[in-house]
Amino acid sequence: MELAQLKTYTEEDYYSLPEDVRAELVDGQFYYMASPSRIHQEILMELSATIRDYIRSKKGDCKVYPAPFAVKLSADNDKTIVEPDISVICDKSKLTDRGCSGAPDWVIEIISPSTASHDYVRKLNLYLDAGVKEYWIIDPADKSIYVYFLEKDHFKARHYTFQDRVKAGIYDDLWIDFKELDL
Repeated sequence: MELAQLKTYTEEDYYSLPEDVRAELVDGQFYYMASPSRIHQEILMELSATIRDYIRSKKGDCKVYPAPFAVKLSADNDKTIVEPDISVICDKSKLTDRGCSGAPDWVIEIISPSTASHDYVRKLNLYLDAGVKEYWIIDPADKSIYVYFLEKDHFKARHYTFQDRVKAGIYDDLWIDFKELDL
């Protein structure tokens, strides 16, 4: 008896999804996403605004995009498109009408119980392989922040809480004080 073969989906299938369906395409398979919680959205808005305001104050070239925002991690891979909660992209040549084609410089994911293993394991490896420089995982349930610096030859990880100031590694002087965000 033959095993059933999984259908492999592509970028064309991803962009053919109905607009009200949120999903990520990873290695040709869809991973559907539930609506985010209120605290998830509050963290998303606070961090997006803080990062955007910092970039504007420095007259920087990077752009901040909150989800939903399609990120095709590799221009030559049409089987993986993710939607990070926050993407910071400093190379404007990666921006397209559909989102980003190539690795963002900084990605932030805010986890929910249903996406925890996806964000901690699968996406960590995807972002490392794609060349994302910095990856933050924020867990509202235990009020923690995991910061990964993802250089191919130098991988570092740090743990913080919602009581800490966290330095963004891609900038020399951006600190985000989670106590001030009043979460």
